[in-house]
Amino acid sequence: MGRHLLYLLLLLASCAREPAGHPPAPPSEPFIMVLGTMQDGGSPHLGCGRSCCIGLSPEEKSLRMVACLGISDPAAGRSWLLEATPDIATQVSMLNTASGFPAGRLPDGILLTHAHIGHYSGLLFLGREAAGADSMPVYVMPRLFAMLTTNEPWKRLVVQGHVRLAPMTGEVTVPISGIITVTPYYVPHRDELSETVCFIVSGPGKKALFLPDIDKWDRWDKAIDSLVRQVDYAFLDATFSDGDELKTRDLSLIPHPFVVESMARLDALPAAERAKVVFIHFNHTNPLANPGSEFDTMVRSRGFRVARTGDRFPL
Repeated sequence: MGRHLLYLLLLLASCAREPAGHPPAPPSEPFIMVLGTMQDGGSPHLGCGRSCCIGLSPEEKSLRMVACLGISDPAAGRSWLLEATPDIATQVSMLNTASGFPAGRLPDGILLTHAHIGHYSGLLFLGREAAGADSMPVYVMPRLFAMLTTNEPWKRLVVQGHVRLAPMTGEVTVPISGIITVTPYYVPHRDELSETVCFIVSGPGKKALFLPDIDKWDRWDKAIDSLVRQVDYAFLDATFSDGDELKTRDLSLIPHPFVVESMARLDALPAAERAKVVFIHFNHTNPLANPGSEFDTMVRSRGFRVARTGDRFPL
């Protein structure tokens, strides 16, 4: 009987220290958070009747948002988005929750890689019909600056003061806070409306490369294996798994490095370097979108990582 009473007292003491349902303390150090992993069209994909899109559970759908990273500096009470996707409302909410920020708080800025729909169309939600933002800083390259200031409905966001465009220059570092900087680098991609860049995000302790779109590695004047060595995390274009994945489109018109090509190029890196690679930006047909799939398991067995919505990386 005495043992039972002692056990009950210890259990009550434990509950008093950590009440059930008590939320964890908000983080104090800066971090990057994966807020979406899918290609511009998202998943389920419009017009897709294949098994990759039909029959998804509500939980699976909720995790298949368009590729986006959040940057948070909780101690300073500030945050930023890399890309403005169609899922921006949910993504901002996720970043606020992870940072311990008030619900409904808007980020302190948005940095855009290029003008393909999944990467900038979320800007529309900053206008009068939605958030009604006040001078939201949006960091853009020169051609994207011109496109947004001379074409509706984007021009209206600028004229009405919802967006304040902040021009960037290739390979010139932009300090977005006292401890975090972002540097854009041009990458070859289908530049119908704007140039395309990747970003290196530098925090007080870590560096991250965010490169969600590129045509092919050998069309770039930089060596991806060298860049991986220079950072702590490398979020790389993983739109298609291989050349046989998409049967309905001419892939020469939408070139990307296949995941199998990227792995072949990076396989020679030491294990610690391969572990920096985090594949992101999955087409709806890409089996990497399915945790535990045969392809997902194979990629991870070779020492690479696969981005999942909600993943956090200290910066």
